[in-house]
Amino acid sequence: MARCTAPVRGHQTASGRDSCPACGGSSRYGSYSPSYYSPSYGSGSGSGRSSSGGSSSGSSGRTRARWSKPGSSVLYTPQQVRTLTPVRNSVEQLAEKPDLRDVFLCHAWDDRKGLALQLTELLEARGVTVWFSEKDVLLGAPLLRAIDKGLANSRVGLVLVTPALLLRLQKEGVADKELSVLLSRDQLIPIVHETTYDALRDVSPLLGSRSGLDTGEEPITEIVAKLKELVTL
Repeated sequence: MARCTAPVRGHQTASGRDSCPACGGSSRYGSYSPSYYSPSYGSGSGSGRSSSGGSSSGSSGRTRARWSKPGSSVLYTPQQVRTLTPVRNSVEQLAEKPDLRDVFLCHAWDDRKGLALQLTELLEARGVTVWFSEKDVLLGAPLLRAIDKGLANSRVGLVLVTPALLLRLQKEGVADKELSVLLSRDQLIPIVHETTYDALRDVSPLLGSRSGLDTGEEPITEIVAKLKELVTL
């Protein structure tokens, strides 16, 4: 019997599927369909759901999360589900405080006109409220006090990890103070962009120990879709 050449992750391209002896079409190999392994982290058998509430999505190994709405097309890796579940739990616990911002964005000053602004605009376009220093710190207002209030009044903290942020953290500036507060909570999501977790761990082992999202693995629009779903009650 023919064996699939990509039994765990599935075929990433149509040409790869066509060239597979097991998946290349029923005209060559009858009606045989390989059984892919879908990671399961729960103790139940045959439920198709992970212990963190994700439901299996088949050969890709990606799942919908416990908080995904019916019919959602947003899919997560098992690692992302494990990482984001504590954050989601915190969001749900704060549901009784409707006046909170959805997210607080921690970023390097150098990124304020680039990716930080782009991420803010993409999130706000999807109805996510963002505390962003460029628009929330009024002219003449004490910066650290404004940031302190923003942190206290947000459900989730996003840390935009870029080469610029790594440099700023080494100088122990404002971003370093924001990060110190966020690291004390279960509400922190690093978003790595144009750098690596290895580089982050060299500068901040504590932040580097937190899994998150990575623009090198998926486009920023998909990351925004996941953040939107995460904070939506």
